[in-house]
Amino acid sequence: MSTVRLPRRVLVAAFSTIVTLTSAAAAELGSFKDKLFAYPGILEQGDDGAFLKVAYDKMRDIHKRDEVPERRVKGQYVSLGVRWRQDFETIEHQGRAVDVFRVGKLRSARFAVIFVHGRGGDRKLGANDFTFGGNFNRLKNLADENGGVYLAPTAKDFKDTGAADVSALIDYVHASAPQAKIVLTCASMGTFICWKITGDATASSQLSAMMIFGGPTDAAFTDSAAYAAKLPMFFSHGSDDNVYRWQDQYALYKSLIAKRYPTRFVLFNTGSHGTPIRMTDWRETLNWILK
Repeated sequence: MSTVRLPRRVLVAAFSTIVTLTSAAAAELGSFKDKLFAYPGILEQGDDGAFLKVAYDKMRDIHKRDEVPERRVKGQYVSLGVRWRQDFETIEHQGRAVDVFRVGKLRSARFAVIFVHGRGGDRKLGANDFTFGGNFNRLKNLADENGGVYLAPTAKDFKDTGAADVSALIDYVHASAPQAKIVLTCASMGTFICWKITGDATASSQLSAMMIFGGPTDAAFTDSAAYAAKLPMFFSHGSDDNVYRWQDQYALYKSLIAKRYPTRFVLFNTGSHGTPIRMTDWRETLNWILK
């Protein structure tokens, strides 16, 4: 039997390809109830897939999905075993005390998702398994099953105090798990905290991406530390949102995409203010970020 000796450069290239493919596979989050949570239909697609207009139907996506509309989703949308691996705790860091809800082991986490609620909420909002169509339960399970950690802090306000608390939380996560990719997500009025964080050079450098759900825009973003670092930005909004106009956020997105900035925008057709929290596909979005 003869032996074929391949050139060293061919072997190196082949090995590099294997490593790249293995790393990509390792980064991707495994599926969790994908058929139930996948976007129900794409009405429009643009910017090479960065923009999606998704079909939303209140009767289908709330009344047929929930046992009690907007209060309790049907059982098939949730898996409650994750409750054994969650906790409410207070994190003390940089002289601040931040009340958080946590799922997953922080120090070994390969990614971390921090969710900041809007007005009238607290850390319990992001811990609720049954509201918002079970989408928080899906996030909890995705984090738990894929070596991640999910944290939902209580924002004391949506000004400097709240932003300082979230900045301290980001630094705590980064110090505890420097290997983790940290994704900061803000909804509604909580988005004011996200925009404040973009101006914080240290906090921005510790993030891997930011997600904005149905929030206001920030004209000063393009002058921020996060913008200079090209922090990936994901936006989702309902077209019938009567609190914050989707057109304002979309205009920012278009200005970013024109500059080849890493960004995505999902618009839920006829969706209301809370639709992005209910309908955003966590797995699809986090896989885009982790890759």
